[in-house]
Amino acid sequence: MNLKRLTLILMLIGLSPAISPVSAQTPAKQKIVSINGTVSEILAGIGLEEHIVGVDVTSTYPASLKNKPKIGHNRNLSAEGILALQPGVVTGLASDLKPELATQLKSAGVKLVLFNQELTPAGTKKLIREVSNAFGNKAKGEMLVKKLDQDLAAAAKFSNAAAKPKVLFIYARGTGTMMVAGQQTPLEKMIQLAGGQNAVKGFSDFRPLTPESLVQANPDVILLFSSGMQSLGGPSGLLDVQGINQTKAGKAKRFVTMDGELLTGFGPRLGLAIAELAQKLRS
Repeated sequence: MNLKRLTLILMLIGLSPAISPVSAQTPAKQKIVSINGTVSEILAGIGLEEHIVGVDVTSTYPASLKNKPKIGHNRNLSAEGILALQPGVVTGLASDLKPELATQLKSAGVKLVLFNQELTPAGTKKLIREVSNAFGNKAKGEMLVKKLDQDLAAAAKFSNAAAKPKVLFIYARGTGTMMVAGQQTPLEKMIQLAGGQNAVKGFSDFRPLTPESLVQANPDVILLFSSGMQSLGGPSGLLDVQGINQTKAGKAKRFVTMDGELLTGFGPRLGLAIAELAQKLRS
């Protein structure tokens, strides 16, 4: 999961939908390129995976999407790479598509179906309904929403526990790139939904990790993407980072990892993500 992508997500909070409905042509007759992992997951969930001819690198669930042609990361897409797949529709989040690229695609006759995302359970249901409605699969969208409601209800059994551990999220790409998630970030929202509290306060977005900030935060649990932990060489590598072993989490080796797209996607698996995080925070 790229740090810039996490920062861009923040821009989406509170925005109203920006949807260009699909034309009367049925989804079965369209080739779709998806430039966002959450939207790709919803499309697959409403039965349109076979019509997806290309995806960005964040489209990793279901696993079968990994076999689709890749168009790169949504922050550095090219019109040539997308048009080579001859799509009828390009879809994703409005923030994923630069204005100049949107103009190029429209000029080539490609339909743009773009959405905005609110990083809350209600926002996730809204996005599912907007995507399914835009692509003519409203009934299947409602089935996804119903399943999400069930998952959220099940997650509440874990996330509503009285204890609210202090959790520090560290974005890592080796020891050379280590940042902590502040307030109003997707990570803080997920920590709160899972019944925890962000161990850091006083700033939003992400800031470089320092030994001083670690000691001051003194988290009960340290949370990372699975890929981030791997980049450090595992828990032993994390313990070698200056300041980690002085925290409650470091002393107890309470380190939690999760798949980045699951943790920050706010898609159909949101309830499962909350339940997984809530259980891991208390294990």
